[in-house]
Amino acid sequence: LGSKYVLKTVPFDARFPNQNQTRNCFQNYTDYFKCVKAKGEDFAPCQQFLQAYKALCPNGWTLKWDGQRESGTFPASLEP
Repeated sequence: LGSKYVLKTVPFDARFPNQNQTRNCFQNYTDYFKCVKAKGEDFAPCQQFLQAYKALCPNGWTLKWDGQRESGTFPASLEP
């Protein structure tokens, strides 16, 4: 039975060796928006950060962070 979906997970990142991936999630989220700001959405390497944060981060967190970015209250700098 063939599947039309290919399941992938985020590859190992030596900066985050522990089971808890909260920091990895947040880092990929901020790296994605820094990358987009510096290079634009069409820059292919930015997609790696996008895919990683979408795989690691709960939807509730990213929705909250999106709201914070829009209101200017996001707790980290997104300057490249």
